[in-house]
Amino acid sequence: MTGRPATLPHDAPITKALGVMRSRRIHEIPVLRNSRLIGMVTIDSIARRGRWSLATKVEHLVVLPPLILPTTPFSELAEQLLATGLHGAPVVGHRGELLGIIGRSDLIAAMPGLGVFRAAGGPTVEQVARSAGEVVREDDQCRNLLNHLRLLEDHPLPVVDRKGRVVGAVGLSDLSEVLWRPTVGGKRDARANRSALEVKVGSIMRSPAVTLPLGATALEAARVMTREKVSSVFVLEDGAPTRIVGQADLLSFAISRARPGSVRGGIENVYVEITGLRGSVDPGLLAEIDGGVAKGLRRIARYVHPTLLTLHFAPQGTHRTNDLTVEARLFTEQGRIFYASHTGWNLMAGVVGLLDDLSAQARRASESPRGKGRRRGLSPEMDEATFEDPDLEAKLRAVSGDDDES
Repeated sequence: MTGRPATLPHDAPITKALGVMRSRRIHEIPVLRNSRLIGMVTIDSIARRGRWSLATKVEHLVVLPPLILPTTPFSELAEQLLATGLHGAPVVGHRGELLGIIGRSDLIAAMPGLGVFRAAGGPTVEQVARSAGEVVREDDQCRNLLNHLRLLEDHPLPVVDRKGRVVGAVGLSDLSEVLWRPTVGGKRDARANRSALEVKVGSIMRSPAVTLPLGATALEAARVMTREKVSSVFVLEDGAPTRIVGQADLLSFAISRARPGSVRGGIENVYVEITGLRGSVDPGLLAEIDGGVAKGLRRIARYVHPTLLTLHFAPQGTHRTNDLTVEARLFTEQGRIFYASHTGWNLMAGVVGLLDDLSAQARRASESPRGKGRRRGLSPEMDEATFEDPDLEAKLRAVSGDDDES
């Protein structure tokens, strides 16, 4: 925990908040009124406010963070940070006074003390990492990074040379140094500054990139992140970055091992994490995804006890059809991990197809000799999803082609 974090008074202008965030390389700042915490101002809340004057006060943009107490357990703290999308949250005393800030980096530093990571046969980086998705070349122009803003908001991108070997990493803060560069000088200088985005990626990247080989443990990843003070690590295969493991991936796994899992076919205790979709997504689409996930998890719960489902949406910027790649990972109480992926333009079809694939994998695992007897005691009558919205049920059936499901 950071005992003396940077704070702002409630009447500070937005420009002051932006300056503190940039100089300290932080994403959130607590806002105080008479030494009492009233909320936090975040870079996301400022960016999503389309119009504001330089004199706008931060109190008009504060968000209510989760209330963290000194006694809040690790798993609950990690879950609240991931659920709110915050990198850090204020720790308050019994009178509401600010005691400090605890962030994801603090939790990652504490992971070597968790039994799930210390135990023999602990998770490897392949089990918790996601696909690296897009990579950029060191001789690409910075303007090409604008096509990957949504990815950069989640994690840095690997930078490779002409042979495909990783040589560095570039993140949103690196791009910001180009976008926010002040323009000074005469008319000729101003003309040159209009082509600031023509700067090569290799000139702003951080090098060398922080990497781990295939087969490394998640515990090693946590230690490397803490030592190098980074939020993600690239996983290399033959010198090329194939996967990336971030703070959120490690925290999600820790949450899944701390949760009791589903009971008798229920899914109430299953933690679902969806990344890659921004807040501007249509709420109706999110509701359909939520309904499809609930239906798929009830099918899966016939065969295994799920504890964590992660869905990561990665845009394929090079595809003319604007395809999305959806990656899914399912963690179970029995320690099994199932994987599935789908690429296409139809997002809902991808989600439904992924869950059908995971359900088939879980069924095969339960029918194998190793899984015999695990299906006993599960309640079939609780398997089928019940929807209050008949239109949503019809849409899901149309997408999956499952018109005669019992």
